[in-house]
Amino acid sequence: MIKTIGYLIFASIYYISCLFPLNDKRVLCIMTHDDGEDGNVSLLVSELKRLKRGYNFSYITKSETESVKSLKDVRKLLSFFFIKPYHMARSKIILMDNVFLPMAYIRIKGNVKVIQLWHGTGTIKKFGQDVNSGRLKVLEKRANRNITHLIVNNKQTAKLYAKVFGVDLDRVYPVGLPKTDDIFNRMQRINRDKTNAEKNIIYEKYNLPMEKKLILYAPTFRDMNLGSDAVLKHVEEMARKLPMNYILGLRLHPYVARMAQKLHIDNVCDLSGERSLSLLMMASDLLITDYSSIIFEFCITKKPMIFFAYDLDDFTSSGRGFYNDYVSYVPGPIARNSKEVIDIINEEEFSLDMIQSFNRDNFPNLDGKATERIIELISNK
Repeated sequence: MIKTIGYLIFASIYYISCLFPLNDKRVLCIMTHDDGEDGNVSLLVSELKRLKRGYNFSYITKSETESVKSLKDVRKLLSFFFIKPYHMARSKIILMDNVFLPMAYIRIKGNVKVIQLWHGTGTIKKFGQDVNSGRLKVLEKRANRNITHLIVNNKQTAKLYAKVFGVDLDRVYPVGLPKTDDIFNRMQRINRDKTNAEKNIIYEKYNLPMEKKLILYAPTFRDMNLGSDAVLKHVEEMARKLPMNYILGLRLHPYVARMAQKLHIDNVCDLSGERSLSLLMMASDLLITDYSSIIFEFCITKKPMIFFAYDLDDFTSSGRGFYNDYVSYVPGPIARNSKEVIDIINEEEFSLDMIQSFNRDNFPNLDGKATERIIELISNK
């Protein structure tokens, strides 16, 4: 009920603010999932600023919405409910990285471009209209009706996302995403210059020995059983058997990361507080994950991946479910326990051919020019 009142207040101020004319050079950036520098919206904004097109930018960020939810900062509450809807009503372009539920009570003006970039570059797990139910499902679909441009990487994903977001296929544009540009261009630079600046930054920041290879362990957060220490148990098991020339770097959900602070293992480094996932991917030599969409970004680096799906059966039956058969879809070897992970590392059974094939299927436009194509969509009248 409180949330609904908040949505209605936001919508009411928006409609009052519609009395003012649109500003062709105002852009509202809704970054409620990823307000870091390497998020899709941030990367697009950086390029628009570099091109000096004269845009003025306003922001609704993840940290702001978290403050609003806490009801502790009166100044931020007033800003969110009275200033942000005004900015929305005046903006000719709205960039988004998430569903913004107050928009369920708003019909954006017809000549405004609402560009949903989302926060990922692909998905294994079902989401959106495919998993939500009840009031949330209804509100999400109503909010999404405002989308004029839903940006994806390929035609196959376009069909899937049209269904997931509940929008017509002609509003989905498979032109590629800023994140893929960012990773592609970083890898191009590394290959050209024969030096990895990102690796140097991470190794120096976390005091890691340069002679050791970095494994990034980024498991999916489990909604069930919040108190489970299964991930930490596997970390300890892998660390004990890890070859001497490797370090295990942890990228964990904040809840699990707080539990991981209890671990004090020489060859384990907690990287969970690092804001830039792109930096971590560039610095890492190998990824261990399970059901996370990080694979769609990491595969662009063409570095090996191991899929540590120790609870695949349970996750399949009681989780969201997958869009494809997990075992045949993921571009790398699957391990069911810590010993199998270590065996794959020791024997270097990484299936790099699968990664190449995965890249071709998911990124037909991987040329570093996706951001340029999105800007063309923004610029067209």
